[in-house]
Amino acid sequence: MTGNEYCALYQKSRDMAYDALFENYCNYVYAIVYNKLRSVASREDMEECVSDIFANIFFSYDTDSSFAGDMKGYVLTVAKRRAISAFRSLTARSSHYSEDTEDELINFVSDTDIEHDSDASETRSILISKINELGEPDSTIILQKYYYDRSSSEIAEQLSMKASTVRMRAARALDKLKITLAAAGITL
Repeated sequence: MTGNEYCALYQKSRDMAYDALFENYCNYVYAIVYNKLRSVASREDMEECVSDIFANIFFSYDTDSSFAGDMKGYVLTVAKRRAISAFRSLTARSSHYSEDTEDELINFVSDTDIEHDSDASETRSILISKINELGEPDSTIILQKYYYDRSSSEIAEQLSMKASTVRMRAARALDKLKITLAAAGITL
């Protein structure tokens, strides 16, 4: 939603403008609030914070401004600031530990290991880069053999080579790849 679209709706009907604003950015704002408050807030606190954010946006956005661009940046800024403020308020208010809080936090625990996923993604990126540095046909042979699990004869047919040549090139390319990856700090 752009600023012009929002202002046009606001001129027609304030309720329509608020509904459109909420419809377009509800999930976005809730994700921001959830990420900031999940460790300290109850579901009700998060919903209250989301409501406060939309009320803040609705009452403070200057409909007379000439800003015509996407409102996402404005919504992001208001949501982050309000969520941080709510976080500070909630942590100052609840300085004690209770068993109920631990039970609620268990519901928010994720099986995703973000640090591991990030490391794995970076490693894959480096690996693909180093494979591409091998040049042709070695990079194609390595990808076909180890990523697509194709046999040497299938790769040989695809590249118009002999299967024995493909096996020889694969072994040499793998040795080169191990050396370049070791230099990059990755061991196979």
